[in-house]
Amino acid sequence: MAQIGGEAAAKRRNPSSSGEDRLSALPDDILVLILLRLDTISEAARTSVLSLRWRRIWTLLPKLAFNLAPDYHHIREVLAAPETPALRRIFVVTKDDAPDSAAAWLPLAARRLSGYLVYRNLVEGQGDDEEEEDGAIALPCFGNATRIYLDLGFLALSLPSSGVFTGLRELCLKSVRVQGQCELGDVVSSLRCPSLRKLRVCDTQGLARLAVQSESLLKIDLQYLNGLQQLRIDALVLKELRLQSCFVGNQPVANISAPQLVSLKWRDAYDPSSVQLVNLGKLQRLSSYFMLGYWQRYDVHNRGVLQLLYRFQDIHRLIIALDYRKASSHPLLCKMRNFQYVMEDIKVLPNVAFLTILVTDGRHTFGGCLFQVLRLCAGIRRFSLFVCRSRDLEAESTCPTDCICDEATNWKTEELSLNGLQEVEITGLRGAEHEVVFLKLLFNWAVVLEKMRVTFDYSISQSKAKELCQKLSSFSKPETDVQFYMYQNCDRKSVHLLSLEDEGAGV
Repeated sequence: MAQIGGEAAAKRRNPSSSGEDRLSALPDDILVLILLRLDTISEAARTSVLSLRWRRIWTLLPKLAFNLAPDYHHIREVLAAPETPALRRIFVVTKDDAPDSAAAWLPLAARRLSGYLVYRNLVEGQGDDEEEEDGAIALPCFGNATRIYLDLGFLALSLPSSGVFTGLRELCLKSVRVQGQCELGDVVSSLRCPSLRKLRVCDTQGLARLAVQSESLLKIDLQYLNGLQQLRIDALVLKELRLQSCFVGNQPVANISAPQLVSLKWRDAYDPSSVQLVNLGKLQRLSSYFMLGYWQRYDVHNRGVLQLLYRFQDIHRLIIALDYRKASSHPLLCKMRNFQYVMEDIKVLPNVAFLTILVTDGRHTFGGCLFQVLRLCAGIRRFSLFVCRSRDLEAESTCPTDCICDEATNWKTEELSLNGLQEVEITGLRGAEHEVVFLKLLFNWAVVLEKMRVTFDYSISQSKAKELCQKLSSFSKPETDVQFYMYQNCDRKSVHLLSLEDEGAGV
């Protein structure tokens, strides 16, 4: 402790006749609140030179932050101090840490923590490509912790084979290599995590099998579990489940039982012969995606998505992403041959009230694809379209040469009645010809449309946006309230309402 606080406190100067050290006279809890405003434990410890009174105040802090060196070198010393009270938060950031270094302080933290642990190990480049470290961090049982967040930069982690995480409500594991005999499913199930509400595991290796049995979990988020072969979830009160890119390269094998499930985001491989979704009686929101591109495996994926959609009859909100993949340079593969095949395969979709479609590459003509989906969801009341563009494609305004995305033209002439559609939201509009054509037709299809909100892509100018406002307004019926918005800057977080008469008002 002396290394942080100094060898001795500085002598207090004699107060002048007109001054007094009133700060040091404040109660301990007030001084602790003052020190909590400092960023790290080292900054708090340096106040010990102010007086003998201040020398002990920093040891009473209920929240500790160790941000890289030199802070991190003192973490074991601080946690082992007998003066340290029960801790509500421990925040630790390291760089290129080693397992034995973390193993030295984690057991001390487990004994003192009754709140939130954050441990992030920063690595240079892609940590999962680096040579694996010898050994693994042995995670102790945090009996009183309420939230644990571990981002280890692909350090190995072994889970405790005994002990109960009595108070744990949230657990997040990121960039972890799971090792050892104890399985993650055993740790997070009800016997050992009776209060767990949220589980998030992403960018993780070593989980070939994950079996979760929980009577408390409300949300499970699994993303990029490299090497996952089998998933089993039995969660009595689970409300939200997200599965994304976990079965890449493997046959999906899963059994999900969640009778209270409300939201399912399945962005992964699906095969009804090996994936069992049972007892999902309350599902209201379903999200999945089609891959539109140049490879045979996309066809397999898309057929699986269709089989997933066929499984449900009624969904309050359906979210479908049209994920355009980059072209191959090989001349025989530079055709989006499966684009139209996907649309021809769609025969039926669930009864949907609120439909959302996300287009990941807005350079392509997407009207034909949207027409097919809308045709099968003709009873919708609300429709949202988000046209997204990745940063590396923003400079390109048209799709690649020889792309067949606009070969199907029947959507421009066929009749479609969306008799229940009342509200439409379009985000990311650039004003391309195919976009304008689609919106003109949408105004005709939606015979009882009450409200449409259009937000232009941030890259177009205000003069271009106002020109589009005039054109699109001419398509609408008098009873339809049409509003146009522009992003105020490239962060796309705030918009302002466009007025055709003036410069617009902020919102």
